Amino acid sequence: MLEITSLKNGIVIDHVKAGNGIKIFELLGLAELDDQVALILNAESSNMGKKDIIKVENHKDLDLDVVSIIDPQATVNIIENEEVVEKKELELPDEIVNVLTCQNPKCISTSERSVPSKFILFKPEEKQYKCAYCDHIYGVEE
Repeated sequence: MLEITSLKNGIVIDHVKAGNGIKIFELLGLAELDDQVALILNAESSNMGKKDIIKVENHKDLDLDVVSIIDPQATVNIIENEEVVEKKELELPDEIVNVLTCQNPKCISTSERSVPSKFILFKPEEKQYKCAYCDHIYGVEE
């Protein structure tokens, strides 16, 4: 079995649905960090079968909105001196800028480079957002 050591200080994103870890890793730009980052894919989980885990040393200020968009069921633990000092609950943000891409080819956010993509939470119970420019509906589950 693969063993990943504990963090002294940082953040652990756990219980990520298998396959979503790489998406979160890329959207957070974790490859550009100078500190250690562990991306564990398909770890065994008694509750989930398989899960992904992301561990980031010395960083606690990651954009958790990105995590909640990709996997709102994930858990986030803040680590200090090898102890969990805070568990964060993820909530879908009311607004998302430059995370999702509008799928409407006629939308100004896809045809104009200087226009940032922007989505507004439309139906929280169904985890749906709509484009702020063209009203295209985007489900988080997609």
